[in-house]
Amino acid sequence: MKGSQDFAPDGRNADVLVYLNGALVPRSQAVVSVFDAGFVLGDGVWEGLRLHRGALMFLDQHLDRLFDGARAIDLDIGLDRAALVEALHRTLAANGMQDGVHIRLMVTRGLKKTPNQDPRQTVGPATVVIVAEYKVPSPAIMTRGLNLFTSSIRCTPADMFDMRLNSHSRLNLITALLQAIKAGADEALMLDPHGFVSSCNATNFFFVRNGEVCTSTGDYCFHGVTRANVIALCRANAIPVRLANFALMDVYGAQEAFVTGTFGGVTPVASIDGRPLPSALPGPVTRRLSELYIAWKDELARTGSAPAGTED
Repeated sequence: MKGSQDFAPDGRNADVLVYLNGALVPRSQAVVSVFDAGFVLGDGVWEGLRLHRGALMFLDQHLDRLFDGARAIDLDIGLDRAALVEALHRTLAANGMQDGVHIRLMVTRGLKKTPNQDPRQTVGPATVVIVAEYKVPSPAIMTRGLNLFTSSIRCTPADMFDMRLNSHSRLNLITALLQAIKAGADEALMLDPHGFVSSCNATNFFFVRNGEVCTSTGDYCFHGVTRANVIALCRANAIPVRLANFALMDVYGAQEAFVTGTFGGVTPVASIDGRPLPSALPGPVTRRLSELYIAWKDELARTGSAPAGTED
């Protein structure tokens, strides 16, 4: 079993050049110090982006989230928006990449005097890394689907650990995933502090009951770019959608479920806590939203514009 991050191996990735603090270096030389704040503490923010037909998908939304997160933790990236975009394009050009590429843009607080929490012990600029790889979702996942297991690890409110912050610190999510793996599942479904369904450990969660697409309020889950796009697609295409507090019993009565993320787009769910969902995969609503999302990406790559009705 493999989760929503499963991908088809590609030999070209062995020779990719990685952007590391302004330099493009071979993969084997892309290293940071053991005193880097990201290694010591997970102190940093990141974004995952897709290159589709020569275009960086939803770039503005991703950069908004990155800079918002950096400001929230008083992290100076050291590059303005234009410089960061130039670094992304430089990395892609150096690798001759045009399509089917997943990019991990990572920023940490940088080198520290000593391994401790105090950000005042930082002695240099932020560490900026861009890893671009040929990586597409496994085709089988659309017909196999994901098996989810509800974890005992809860999503946290913003005044404790803000799930909407794309932080390098992911231990709680990894712990939830480990519980799911030990239970024989692919990914963890997580509840909020009040016991309502929130998200999965690496993706946003949706389910479908009687033709209506349902998802959490968003107060305790990832601030997903793909999640927001799917909600916009529902509203633009007369697909009923409701953001609310849902119990597990609501989910257990669903006809379909799916997860969303930058890497996989819209990925169907086969079962939840051992309960198979009744629709053949992908279910009709899941299939329609997946097709609409792919068409949106194609239109964005071709024209640079969003489909009518999906604009902010």
